[in-house]
Amino acid sequence: LINKVNTLNIKNIIPEIFGENIIRGKGLLCRSVMKAQAASPAFTHVFAAMVAVINTKIPEIGDLLLTRIIINWRRAFKRNDKQMCSTLAKFLAHLTNQKVVDDNLTLEMLTLLLDKPTDDSVEVAVTMVKEVGATLNEVSSLGLHAIFERFRAILHEGDLDKRTQYMIEDLFLVRKSKFAAHQPITEDLDLVEESEQITHEISLHDQALDAMKKLDFFHVDPEFQKNEDMYEQVRKEILGDDSDAEVDEEDEEDEEDEAEAERQQEIHDMSEATKTQLRRTLY
Repeated sequence: LINKVNTLNIKNIIPEIFGENIIRGKGLLCRSVMKAQAASPAFTHVFAAMVAVINTKIPEIGDLLLTRIIINWRRAFKRNDKQMCSTLAKFLAHLTNQKVVDDNLTLEMLTLLLDKPTDDSVEVAVTMVKEVGATLNEVSSLGLHAIFERFRAILHEGDLDKRTQYMIEDLFLVRKSKFAAHQPITEDLDLVEESEQITHEISLHDQALDAMKKLDFFHVDPEFQKNEDMYEQVRKEILGDDSDAEVDEEDEEDEEDEAEAERQQEIHDMSEATKTQLRRTLY
């Protein structure tokens, strides 16, 4: 289901996801979302919108996903893994746009990236600011201003490659246009009402974060049926009782069966008429 989601079908995919016990499988869900986003960064805004909806109903899933993203990003940063840093930074930027996570996390990441600037770290920071700049400009204009002042200082130092300096100059032009070409949320992905948003406050430097990797593996649940019944109640609260839909579906199936029976009867009658005509011809 995760790999199928796109802008056109997201409203249909999300109910199907809730149809599965994603409280029991939250570890697998988070792992699937992260793998899908890493494989298709161009769809990051779609994955973030999907997570935003799930987060409003089951916040512990949003919290677990953010924890795993931060842990993986810190590991990639230490290893100088530019590709992974950029991919996860983009994901966090869009989760910030969707207000799944507080903007302080984004500012902490940008500060760290620009503290000891290299060509790679600055490039990751530029990419991230383009994605989340419009949101930061709205909710934390002073924080964004401080980040751009750091960019300006790096530009004046002139220690980086010319290509990286051009990227910073281009970023200032993007800011001057008020991020017009980088809107935080498109209309078809604005799926969560402001009153229903749940925003997590989590720090990049929190060493107590637990990825809970044990959730990715099967464990025997001695109270399996009880927990399944409990999730069924949660599912009904989220999606509503679909008994009426099932009745309608059964009625449609009955109508199709009756139509099929009539069609078969018509075919049978035509066969008899053919036989009669053949006998008249022969005799």
